[in-house]
Amino acid sequence: MGLQAQPYGIQGMLKEGHKHLSGLDEAVVKNIDACKQLSTITRTSLGPNGMNKMVINHLDKLFVTSDTATIVNELEIQHPAAKILVLAGKAQQEEIGDGANLTVSFAGELLQGAEDLIRMGLHPSEIIIGYTKAINKVVEILQGLVEEGSDTMDVRNKDEVILRMKAAVASKQYGQESILCPLIADACIQVCPKNPVNFNVDNVRVAKLLGGGLHNCTTVRGMVLKGDTVGSMKRIEKAKVVVIAGGVDTTATETKGTVLIHSAEQLENYAKTEEAKVEELIKAVADSGAKVIVSGAAVGEMALHFCERYKLMVLKIASKFELRRFCRTTGAVALLKLGTVNPDDLGHVDSISVEEIGGARVTVVRNEEGGNSVTTVLLRGSTDSILDDLERAVDDGVNTYKALCRDSRIVPGAAATEIELARKLKEFSFTETGLDQYAIAKFAESFEMIPKTLAENAGLNAMEIISSLYADHASGNVKVGIDLEEGACKDVSTLNIWDLYVTKFHALKYAADAVCTVLRVDQIIMSKPAGGPARREQQAMDED
Repeated sequence: MGLQAQPYGIQGMLKEGHKHLSGLDEAVVKNIDACKQLSTITRTSLGPNGMNKMVINHLDKLFVTSDTATIVNELEIQHPAAKILVLAGKAQQEEIGDGANLTVSFAGELLQGAEDLIRMGLHPSEIIIGYTKAINKVVEILQGLVEEGSDTMDVRNKDEVILRMKAAVASKQYGQESILCPLIADACIQVCPKNPVNFNVDNVRVAKLLGGGLHNCTTVRGMVLKGDTVGSMKRIEKAKVVVIAGGVDTTATETKGTVLIHSAEQLENYAKTEEAKVEELIKAVADSGAKVIVSGAAVGEMALHFCERYKLMVLKIASKFELRRFCRTTGAVALLKLGTVNPDDLGHVDSISVEEIGGARVTVVRNEEGGNSVTTVLLRGSTDSILDDLERAVDDGVNTYKALCRDSRIVPGAAATEIELARKLKEFSFTETGLDQYAIAKFAESFEMIPKTLAENAGLNAMEIISSLYADHASGNVKVGIDLEEGACKDVSTLNIWDLYVTKFHALKYAADAVCTVLRVDQIIMSKPAGGPARREQQAMDED
């Protein structure tokens, strides 16, 4: 038997089954390649004419959407470098709720530039220094592009809100924004607290019901619960509400006991006492002035019988989160079990009614006056995919409202800001003397990806559009962007296309941070994956 050669170097140090990639070609360029692949997927979904992606996740659920946050979430990306871009996109989605596509696509474009520079012979460290200088300069330039007077706004002024929300909603539902924006703006303004900074996104709910079309969408001040009421009472006006989290039923006792019954009378009395007890509990609720009982769990037959007798409406809400929102809407305090009801624990509703919308029965809980804190946007559409996509558009609109409550500054949209940033940054790169000027120039070029993609997705000639944008900006018209409908360059202040400053600021910052993180990696060391043997794919069966 021959001598077995001992592994040496890093092979001898790590367990067998590991992977080790190092050096520019193996680690850096491969990382850049993976990130570029990801941004190629998302890039075609950028802007109002963005294409939809059909993603089927590991649970066989189908998504048809152009929303990048959903796409990258459901793709289950394995590559560690591409995951960094995904995290940047997720951070943008959680922070602002819009602009995840800009983050991922722009980061991919920056890495493409970095790859060209590496091939030219620059070291990644020099590229990182250049990119860091560039992003700091971009933030400076971006502040200079903010529209004057936009830093102060009344967040309850519907027209102002729609103006700022339009771009975010149009990127998801192009052509539908004139219908959706007023709905979302109404819903947000209704639940806006005295101090707008404390606006809570969770207070605008979305109820999706199949059937009808976009023009059937409405907002409801209050909640829309899927499902019917439990008893025969279907409508009630101006009523007090009691919320019971533990269910309306006779409860079994904690301790076990044995009851000895000697005669038939005793058995009858035993059954009657249970009835009397339940009636006593329901009567206590009716006497407190409450007309509606909302249960968080099952409603017993006997309890329901007495509720009907005392003309009480019974609602069942199985989800505890929904129950909490119901308490917020009505101002009720959830009680653990049936018992004596304190008048302070009661909530109030203007009306509860069961309505039939598109074949589905829903319970609409309205609360027009009072400290209304939950509003529902009722969406109608022909398929589940359309409804899901509409929900994402509403979600983006609501998140934009939250962002503008904190910072209402706006910058020109439709790629006007990006071209101006590219032009100013290019000028800045000429003032630098070191090698990092090449990196700054590449950073500036990367901004061209946005007008280029917007034009390509709309089927326009990208080169013509970009050159005419540069020409207009050079002559001092910094607000000229792309009018996608006419395929020409126009002043965006006449088209009313504005983007929020915070969306742009965070998207570019996250993208630059993610790119610098990817470029700083020069070795990838992967241990052997844990777990048993991989599950074998089943062989294709015969038709017999």
